This record gives sequence, structure tokens and C-alpha cells, in this order.
Amino acid sequence: MSQGNRQLALRIAELGFGQAELARQINLEIEFLTGKPGNVTDSDVRRWLRGETKWPQDRIRLCLERVLSARAEDLGFVPRKKSPAPSEEDPVHRRTFLSAASGSVLAVGASGANGHGRLGISDVRRFHQDYVAILRRDDAGRGTQKVENLAVELASRIRSALAVSTTSTRVQELLYRLAAEVISSAAFASIDASAPQRARAHLGQALTFAGLSRSSQVTYHVWNHMTLTSSQRENHAEAVAGAEALKRSSIARRDPLYASLGHMRSANGLARMRRQSEALRALTDAERAFARSAHLRRPEWISFYDSSEVNALSSFIWTALGDHGRAEYCLHRSLAAIPEGRVRDRALYTAHLALAQARQEDLELACATSREAYTLLPPSSGSRRTTNTLAATRKVLLASGSKAPEVAEWIEESGQWI
Repeated sequence: MSQGNRQLALRIAELGFGQAELARQINLEIEFLTGKPGNVTDSDVRRWLRGETKWPQDRIRLCLERVLSARAEDLGFVPRKKSPAPSEEDPVHRRTFLSAASGSVLAVGASGANGHGRLGISDVRRFHQDYVAILRRDDAGRGTQKVENLAVELASRIRSALAVSTTSTRVQELLYRLAAEVISSAAFASIDASAPQRARAHLGQALTFAGLSRSSQVTYHVWNHMTLTSSQRENHAEAVAGAEALKRSSIARRDPLYASLGHMRSANGLARMRRQSEALRALTDAERAFARSAHLRRPEWISFYDSSEVNALSSFIWTALGDHGRAEYCLHRSLAAIPEGRVRDRALYTAHLALAQARQEDLELACATSREAYTLLPPSSGSRRTTNTLAATRKVLLASGSKAPEVAEWIEESGQWI
């Protein structure tokens, strides 16, 4: 293939796709994003491999990027210098298509899923819109119990719709995938409320849905939350074993972002087991994999894992290893990069910053930071992770024996709600 697209051939071989299977996966992505089946064939794939097609059409190219977890340019395709048809290839059209593709899974479908009819892509979109609304509520810290209840109710509606309606195999898989992601959100709300046993019950159901969906991404999502429940239960050996499952998953082999998160979960568990050299090695692997990850369209749930989250999770590892100065540095970097809408995370990481400062005996500053974290946290958030962190900070302040007015005032003030 000296005259062909060697980069594409290597990526296809690396992921183990056959030509017909690759075409099928691209067509499924096209159908999911546009509502209409794709018509890519293995003959098209062979033309790409021979280098006869230099730059596929927008919708095909974008879905190819999603399936292969790589940018078109990195797959050996060459952008056209001048677009023959502005409606097809110019940057404005690309942005329009991306917006339309994103919107297609958010739009309310015309067909209903309440009766005994046939479920279609429009029903997937309608349920997906409700799911995104739950994610936004969760980011805003608007009540862990409410988020959990809404997610459980939505998953139940999806399951009921599947039970009383007919559907194609593809739509069925999409709905099971969505149900698994929805109930995983319920599990995360339980985790945020420091209720790991309740989270485990949700995740058991999510694993069933994930298996029915045949999606490695969704299975990864469930196992990611499994590692968090293990950590909350102080079973760090189990958390490390779960992280190994994440790292060995097919999606982690295809996409460095998923690999990075798996290494990060492993580093956290190893640090808490006092296996310092292994933890630091895993942290380095996480950082390197994250640096290699491209900006691709991915499921909504993993959008949390950005540079701010990498720094926040790194701070937890340094804290477990006893380096509170480095943990503070990472938390400052996290808070500087965190998106504006993630209110709950900003409150949580501000609370961790206060704890790092208190452990370094910067007591007055720790009090001011604690007060900021408490102010950031919506009154009805139910985020026990945040309030537990503030309680740990208060414990350090009490143990210091400081008589400074700022410290005494904060100890008294925080005692009313911790």
C-alpha cells in the first residue's frame, strides 16, 4: 500500500476492524446523529485505503473520526484546499453540521413512546434530552436526591417503553445504552451523597443495561463508578482492580482519554494503599495519555474529565501520599480551569483546597477558603463529599489549638451545620 493511506490502514488494524464492520459502525453513528441510516460500504473503505478519496464528506468524516477516535488529518486524510461546494465543506457548514448533529440527539422527537407503537430514533432523542437536563442539574449542584430520583424515573420510563413497544435492533441498543448512562447518573448522585451501597444497587442495574447495549463505552462508564464506590468504602484493592478493568477495555485501547482516566483511578487506589512508586507511575501514565487525547465528540458523561479534573484528581493522589503543598498547587490549577457551570465541582475542590491549606498550618487562609466553599455550595445540594471535606478541615483546625479570631469564628460558625 505504498500509494495508499497507510495511517488509516494502521489505525484500522490497531483497533481490529474489518472493512465491512467499520462501514457498519460508521453507518450506525450517522443514523444516531442524523436520524437517517448511512450508506457507507466496504467499497468506500477500500477507496479510502487506496487513497482515492482524499477527504470524505462531512457527515461521513465526522462519524469516521468518532468510530476510530482520531482526527481525519491524523488518519491520513488531506483537507481540500478549496471547497467545490460551500454548503458541503466550508468551516461554517462544518459548524452547522456539528450543531445539527448535537441538536439531533437533544431535539424532542415527534413520535411518542407511551403507547404500544414502534420506537424510533425520535424517541431516543426525546429521552436523551431528558438525560442531558439531568446532567445539567447535577453539574449545578441542585440536589443529589433530586438528581438520583429523576435519573431512576427516566431509566424506568425507558425500560417501560422498551417493554411495551416494538423497535429495531439498533434503536433497542441505543435505548439500553441510554438507560445504562441514566442509571449511572443516579449512582453518581448516590456517590456524591456518600451513599456507596445505594450506588452499587444502581450500578448492578446499569451493568445489565450496558450488556444489552453491547457498548464498550457504556460498560466503561459503569465500571468507572464502581471504582468510586470501592474507594468510598475504603476497599482500595478493589478500586485498583476496577481500574485495571478500565485500562484493559477496548475503548481505552482506542481512545487515550479513557486510558488516562483508567490510569488516574489506578493511581488514586495505589496511593491510598501506600504503594507510592506504582501510584506515581500510574499518575504519569494518566498525564501522558491525557496529553495525547484529541478533541473528539464523546458521550456527555465523560465531558467532566478535562484539564481541571485531571488536576483535581492529581491533587487527591498527592494528598494520599502526604504532599499537601503539591496537592494545593494542583487544586489552584483545577479551579482556574474549571468551567463556569460546574458549581458542585467548584465547591468540592475549593473545600479540598481549604483542607490542603489547613494541613500545611495555613489556618486563617484555610478558614477563608472553607467559607468560600460553603458559600458556593447550593443549600439543597446534598453533596456530602463537600461537607465531609469541610468537616475534615474543621477537625484539623480544632486539633491545631489555634486561638486566632478567624479560626475560632469559623469553628463556631461551621459547627452549626457540619
